[in-house]
Amino acid sequence: MSKGPGLFSDIGKKASDLLTKDYNYDQKFSVSSTSEAGLGLTSTTVKKGGLYTGEVGLLYKYRNTNVDLKVDAASNVFTTLTFNEVLPSTKAIASFRAPDFNSGKAEVQYFHEHASFTTAVALSKSPTIDASATIGAQGIAFGVEAGFDASSKNLTKYTVGISMAKPDSSSAIILADKGDVLKISYLHYLGEKQRSALVGEITRRFSTNENTFTAGGSHAIDPQTIFKAKLNNHGKLGALLQHELKPKSLLTLSGEFDTKALEKYPKFGLSLAIKP
Repeated sequence: MSKGPGLFSDIGKKASDLLTKDYNYDQKFSVSSTSEAGLGLTSTTVKKGGLYTGEVGLLYKYRNTNVDLKVDAASNVFTTLTFNEVLPSTKAIASFRAPDFNSGKAEVQYFHEHASFTTAVALSKSPTIDASATIGAQGIAFGVEAGFDASSKNLTKYTVGISMAKPDSSSAIILADKGDVLKISYLHYLGEKQRSALVGEITRRFSTNENTFTAGGSHAIDPQTIFKAKLNNHGKLGALLQHELKPKSLLTLSGEFDTKALEKYPKFGLSLAIKP
């Protein structure tokens, strides 16, 4: 299913993931198990601000259908149904939350060798429609995304982006928030094995005349351990150390402090994810 230029959300994703993915400043513990029949169970506990919250999840896979069910500590039930290859190269996704059934959404994704299209409709009294399209070839992709409010007949968002991917690098330019935000990112891998990478991202918000520049990187200390760090022009320094205890089981330590306000207490987080 994942062929062609990918979805619009994939534009700039590699650089964004290196700067944000797995950075966590709470205490999080999760345990997962999977049966041979395609049934997966996950239990997650998070300590945030001295309070504990939790979530229990169930994932069932049967042929081309996935059923993802999650229940949180407030008794909210989140359900996602995914139908792969409902038509050739087409995926359908339906999601809703109980007891708020107005939160339902239906989405269709279509993948082609040189293009992809998505349409998502909110199943509520005032439906919104989100659509995106991406075209590309030979590592270059161009995409647009827009949102429409059927009740007010107004565009809620429009975004355009372009990306270029090479074996050792990835770059992207995105104009978002109705033209108010310009984001430019570049990621470069060091070495043929891509065990290390450097990334830079510039964000410009025209309405407030604000610029944010973030530089970061990652390095695989050994096959089981990854170190990541990032620093922006506002003085926020973050670091992360992730170790694979056993295949698919990860221990992650992360922290952040303000180099321009050292009197502030730094943030620290710990995450432990155990899988069989």
